[in-house]
Amino acid sequence: MSWKRDGFDSHVGGVGVLLADGSEPGPVYIDMGSSGHVPSFTDWWVYDGTVRRPTATTMRGRCACGWRGKRTFPIDWQQVDRDDLDAYDTSGPGREGESHLDEVAASAVPLPEDLAGLLRQLRELLDELVDDDPLMVVKAAGELEATVAFFGPLATRIVTSSEQLPLAQVAEVLGMTEQAAGSRLWHYEYMDL
Repeated sequence: MSWKRDGFDSHVGGVGVLLADGSEPGPVYIDMGSSGHVPSFTDWWVYDGTVRRPTATTMRGRCACGWRGKRTFPIDWQQVDRDDLDAYDTSGPGREGESHLDEVAASAVPLPEDLAGLLRQLRELLDELVDDDPLMVVKAAGELEATVAFFGPLATRIVTSSEQLPLAQVAEVLGMTEQAAGSRLWHYEYMDL
């Protein structure tokens, strides 16, 4: 189970856990068979103490950006139904995660309403067209790519030529992590080469 909000892709959150000593455990590796790849999991329910796994005592909200919720919520493993994990109440961490996403959205620069409205209309129109005339959507996507290929690099050069805008500030204004903001700037900077 994860939480995310449109427009803030680098802020993906979920339920994190803590052990009795207050530490956050690393991923649990589960051997699924004869493959050379052993997948790892960080879902809250894998920390149930079975098969030498760590036992979580509390849960809290967490985000890929590094944010962790301040409040913790006890886990009663006797009440966890292995056949219906979604039935267990994880709403406390969920509320904290939503508050974090609200803070991220509030600190990000909003698009002007007329531009946001045009983008909404465009998405709605493309959604209507995709089933009836997919080639029209492909053509529109090409036009959008051409627009992005022109304005993305131009705007990025303006942003990166100003040494007064540190990456942390760019990331906050865009509503993303520094790593994601740097990646986006790099993508647009070299798009027209």
